[in-house]
Amino acid sequence: MNASATVTVEGFVAESLATHGRDPRHLLQHLIRVQQRFSYVPDAAVEALSVALDVTRTQVRAAIAFYAFLHDRPRGAFEIRFSDNITDRMLGSRRLIRLLIERLGLTGLPAWGRDLVRPDGRASVGLASCTGMCDQGPALLVNGQAVTNLDAQRVDRIADLVQEGIPLERWPGEFFRVENNIRRRGLLLGNPATDGAAVRRLLDAGAEAALAEVERSGLRGRGGAGFTTALKWRFCREAPGTDRYVVCNADEGEPGTFKDRVLLTDYTDLVIEGMTVCAGVIGARRGFLYLRGEYRYLLPHLESVLQRRRAEGLLGTRILGADGFDFDIEIHLGAGAYICGEESALIESLEGKRGVTRKRPPFPVTSGFDDQPTVVNNVETFLAAARVVQWGGYWLRGEGTDQSAGSKILSVSGDCARPGIYEYPFGTPVHQVLSDCGAENTQAVQISGAAGATLSPADFDRIIAFEDLPTAGSFMIFDHSRDLLDMVRNFAAFFAHESCGFCTPCRVGGALLRNLVEKVAAGQGSEYDLSEMRRIGTVMRRASYCGLGHTAPNHVVNTLDKFPLIYGRRLARASHTPSFDLDAALSQARALTGRDDIGAHIGDGSEVSA
Repeated sequence: MNASATVTVEGFVAESLATHGRDPRHLLQHLIRVQQRFSYVPDAAVEALSVALDVTRTQVRAAIAFYAFLHDRPRGAFEIRFSDNITDRMLGSRRLIRLLIERLGLTGLPAWGRDLVRPDGRASVGLASCTGMCDQGPALLVNGQAVTNLDAQRVDRIADLVQEGIPLERWPGEFFRVENNIRRRGLLLGNPATDGAAVRRLLDAGAEAALAEVERSGLRGRGGAGFTTALKWRFCREAPGTDRYVVCNADEGEPGTFKDRVLLTDYTDLVIEGMTVCAGVIGARRGFLYLRGEYRYLLPHLESVLQRRRAEGLLGTRILGADGFDFDIEIHLGAGAYICGEESALIESLEGKRGVTRKRPPFPVTSGFDDQPTVVNNVETFLAAARVVQWGGYWLRGEGTDQSAGSKILSVSGDCARPGIYEYPFGTPVHQVLSDCGAENTQAVQISGAAGATLSPADFDRIIAFEDLPTAGSFMIFDHSRDLLDMVRNFAAFFAHESCGFCTPCRVGGALLRNLVEKVAAGQGSEYDLSEMRRIGTVMRRASYCGLGHTAPNHVVNTLDKFPLIYGRRLARASHTPSFDLDAALSQARALTGRDDIGAHIGDGSEVSA
């Protein structure tokens, strides 16, 4: 990089610091801005941020290495990332990737963590695990903007635009059109309008009464784990601390999930209202909406809603004229790290660090952001909480089951006629969803994403509820034309790539599982390899540090149990015979040492001489 370019980098960093501050917790946000401007984070930016934020260069470089959307080497002026989720592959994304690569004069195929970059710097092509556009794929991101409904003609046109250097703002508008595709509305999606009714109800009834309504409703977190919302809010409210925080987890990185995208588009006010009500209950003055990097295109819309609510007195200082009710929200962008969907990793990322999960306890409700009491709920939960405070707890109890009150919003994709957003009362059977979305000849359903459960037709009478099939919302459908091992391979590669690397069971176990799955797919596996996959899965479930490692082997174990033929028909041999005799190879060492006891042998001791 020449001297004038270095000055430009330093000038840009100085502008970012002047606009957004020198809090070291904003490191990730500064890095994202630099990445967007220069297509990578130059050494000059690392140095400038290190000095200005009083963090080490090692900390800055560690953050760059951790997040998939940050790079320390230049990418293309047009940085293109194809969604590599299994549903995009089912729609032909791999063929389209090859077409674009050929048109741009590149060779090879990209892999997760390895982009193809044109020597002239015009373009680069890489992969994103899932862009959240599964209902209108195949999809890609170009400089962070989503392009949907890809086909050969659209990819051809993209290649022409890139070759000609046409800036994104002059690309055809229909390329960037994102549909909501709401197919079925229920309690939560029936009416997106709000005039601050929940906040007014909070001020009229008081914080304790509002919390009592949330408790009465039985509302549980909609992220999949289902922790009782009122209990989380009460723990945070009663925890000792000088400050409290509200965090909306909008980092829905689970493959096949896209409901938050729709809620943040059409139901933004309700989500913000839910966060504001939570702040009033727990006594928070500051909140964060952590938005996944793939949804960066939503940033202007979200900022405009926040600004409008400030102007209407629903956000900021003295909300609706109430003394002491001060609460405002900042939007923080993620940068392509699935692990940041876990609440403690998300908090680490909010603080500008790598998104590595924290040891718990303590839990965020007592020691979260800045080591202060923090509530972390997802988008759907805050939306539901706003309605509960407005209309009362019994309103939510009007649907669902005893253990699962209310409704659940599903992101339906895959082999069906009508992919999109569906809302159902808890207790709805799987077969009802399949019927409504036009799924036929269904072989399997993957519920709750790659980390969820694989269902066979024998499971289609089971119900969507915390007591049976809990789900964060993903509902991917596979008919009998699909080879389910393709799904397993995609998920295994995804988890191996997305492991934060902190603990050995997940880091090593995920890679071993991926390698064994690929070995079987190549027709080189044996029954021994299948048993190894089960054993590794058991170790990961028991010994991994966080939920990512615990659930990463689910798809392998589930398909081994329910769809054994996808493995069995590929086995090269029924049993495993090692091609190398390790015990025999040690014979010379035994001779040199004069040992021939059990401890000098590999095996059960039967090799020991009489």
